Amino acid sequence: MQRGEDGDASKAGQAIRVAGSMNDFTRQEWENLAGTARESAAGIAYNPFLSYDFLKSLEDSGCATARTGWQASHLRLEDAEGTLLGAVPAYLKSHSQGEYVFDHGWADAFERAGGDYYPKLQASIPFTPATGPRLLVRGDLDATATKSTLAAGLKAVAVRLGVSSAHVTFVGDQDLCALNEAGYLHRTDQQFHFVNDNYLNYEDFLATLASRKRKALRKERREAVASGITIDWLTGSDLTEAVWDDFFAFYMDTGGRKWGRPYLNRRFFSLVGERMGKDILLVMAQRAGRYVAGAINFIGGDTLYGRNWGCIEDHPFLHFEICYHQAIDFAIEKGLRVVEAGAQGEHKLARGYRPVTTHSAHFIAHPGLRNAVADYLRRERQEVAQTSELFQHHMPFRKENQQVERE
Repeated sequence: MQRGEDGDASKAGQAIRVAGSMNDFTRQEWENLAGTARESAAGIAYNPFLSYDFLKSLEDSGCATARTGWQASHLRLEDAEGTLLGAVPAYLKSHSQGEYVFDHGWADAFERAGGDYYPKLQASIPFTPATGPRLLVRGDLDATATKSTLAAGLKAVAVRLGVSSAHVTFVGDQDLCALNEAGYLHRTDQQFHFVNDNYLNYEDFLATLASRKRKALRKERREAVASGITIDWLTGSDLTEAVWDDFFAFYMDTGGRKWGRPYLNRRFFSLVGERMGKDILLVMAQRAGRYVAGAINFIGGDTLYGRNWGCIEDHPFLHFEICYHQAIDFAIEKGLRVVEAGAQGEHKLARGYRPVTTHSAHFIAHPGLRNAVADYLRRERQEVAQTSELFQHHMPFRKENQQVERE
């Protein structure tokens, strides 16, 4: 199916079109989709990565474009009058970078067998391993029925485009049900999230940990700032271009030195700072009158999402302080329910973050590749479940019947 062409939908009068950019949506019609605006429809918590401003900033900055291998191919589910009923943020991908759900092995195997794995269709938020809705439905509609239409429509688009596969990553439970029913393959992975159990402050949270763990974290936090470091929370009008210059230097240093290619450019940070500054928290560490490290977080309706961190000076435990402890402080103070601190990282477990299973769904067009991937995913799901159970036994929380020790 070519972009802009009408496609099949399950109800008469409905059609799916493929939109070549966020410019093919008005802000209002996009924000009518549940979870995409601060005053979210259908009671679904606001997810800043699904906002019109975030997705458009990725495109306008050049970070998510055809040139970078992220060609916007967003699905529009419309009625006969062209009114938007639902959508899927999606991209034609010429590689598997920036997704955090790894399918390089699938691509290698298929291409060794003579197939073309790329391009593929990726329904996700670029460069963002955060769970959220992917099958977006207008707030006043039947979510279950419309999500089913979108799940089937994504498969139909993949077939008509002639691509190898369609991948829906970091999906929530409701989307996963629709995708499973549509025959997608189910994949799981592991992250670590902090859950705010209505704590009054950080010390209230520490009281739930075993004594030895409490002492270790207090010591860690003291040592992190022992070199005369102070911590600032910056949001909204605090996010000046000078601040972004500092943070971008941190981001580039970490991205280039440790984690490979940085995906986000300097213009992106200016755009999101201007367009959605109230949804951004920069945690910045200052020493001797200048910023030396920082982390960017995005503020959702009930979740703080930790994303990128970097530094130009190395200090013991500063990474843990900025990325994990300060995020907990902020979530407790603002009454946020969860902190999602990004992909992977078993070291988060010792700092009060709990193991959480993440989900993705995959449509593989070629029967042979599909069968091989299905077999692999069955075994992988078992391994993830076993690992999650093991983590449960190594969490730092005290036993429920254990009295809090006075220190």
